Amino acid sequence: MHIEFLRQKFAESSGADALVWHNQVFTYQHLLDEIDNWFRILDSEKIEKGSVVSIEADFSPRAIALMLALVDRNCVIVPLSSSVANQIPEFREIAQVEVVISFSADDVPDISRTGNTVTHPVLLGLKNIEHPGLILFSSGSTGKSKAAVHDFVPMLQKYKLQRHSLRTITFLLFDHIGGVNTLLYNLSNAGCVITVADRRPETVCETIDKYGVELLPTSPTFLNLMLMSGALETRKLDSLKMITYGTEVMPESTLARIHELLPNVKLLQTYGLSEVGILRSKSKSSDSLWVQVGGEGFETRIVDGLLEIRAESAMLGYLNAPSPFTDDGWFKTGDAVEVDGEYIKILGRKSEIINVGGEKVYPAEIESILQTMDGVVEVVVSAEPHPLTGNIVVARVKLSSNEDLPQFRKRMREFCSSKLARFKVPQKVELVDQSLHGERFKKMRKF
Repeated sequence: MHIEFLRQKFAESSGADALVWHNQVFTYQHLLDEIDNWFRILDSEKIEKGSVVSIEADFSPRAIALMLALVDRNCVIVPLSSSVANQIPEFREIAQVEVVISFSADDVPDISRTGNTVTHPVLLGLKNIEHPGLILFSSGSTGKSKAAVHDFVPMLQKYKLQRHSLRTITFLLFDHIGGVNTLLYNLSNAGCVITVADRRPETVCETIDKYGVELLPTSPTFLNLMLMSGALETRKLDSLKMITYGTEVMPESTLARIHELLPNVKLLQTYGLSEVGILRSKSKSSDSLWVQVGGEGFETRIVDGLLEIRAESAMLGYLNAPSPFTDDGWFKTGDAVEVDGEYIKILGRKSEIINVGGEKVYPAEIESILQTMDGVVEVVVSAEPHPLTGNIVVARVKLSSNEDLPQFRKRMREFCSSKLARFKVPQKVELVDQSLHGERFKKMRKF
């Protein structure tokens, strides 16, 4: 049984808090009972072992128990959250989903069949070796979503090593590699998974205080929104021990301000990808962007300034794209990095680097400066072709005030004059009303 080590941990901690959902506390015994209940339902519904099943839910007691029950039955799991609601029909087709299990707001499941037949060689391969699988779709913030297929067996291995037990908010989504990692880490260490009604800064801070949250895994974009909301100045957050951040480059200005406001909270940069999983990481310090990444089961190397990873838990392949691995198994992340001994600093995706007259411009550097301007809520920097310089720097900015564009542009240029080289100062500025991040609180660089 693939989850026997989890069931044993649940039994040992049967009376402990496992999950807070809709302001209700559920114990590990409750999860055990729900898993057994799902075994009965899967049998009665004649859902065969090895089936491709979509779980359309957020973190809830029954959805979590279903995921574990399906792992034990060697099924291929396709978690889909409301963040991809418009794409669910497309994703079901790509993943060749056979059974759909969706959950209502009050955690009532509905089971239906799609009529799909599994033909993809990667999925058939999992079925042949009787291993459970996991299909995760990329966010598609810079292009088409890709469906990464994982063998769940090697993924589970790292959770067998016991680590700290923490009370953790499930900020990263149910269908995100970081959300799956948060869930499995906490369950395998008998921690408590604490869900939120929504992912507004005020709600998250209120939940931290109310339920004694110790760990907040999140994104730099959300931390910036938390700073802008003022929630950190009105809440004590005494229980919070650690904030982990990843999914995108952290602006130095955001990190500095979070560290200043929460000096007793450890800030840890994480690194992971849908294709290879979550690496272990160690920041040089809470106020540093230099980080070590790797750990057991992972190898890293830098080739032409770009990070490459080889992982025992790497995906088996994409369902809708060619394999991204080299012949000897290295994944080219596309992330440009600086190196200082055992530490690296992630500068940004190679595809996002802006070439201005032969000079490299990293969007994160410009965004870090602009975010310190009064009234700037969000900013996204990108490139626009130009006949003379090849590209110019473009900034899309959301403001908290009604400042007009000419006034802001003048103020921005004065502000940047002593902080950025001239070729880095945005030549074009657009003021926008809409949010500049997606459902996963990651900057959207394509509009």
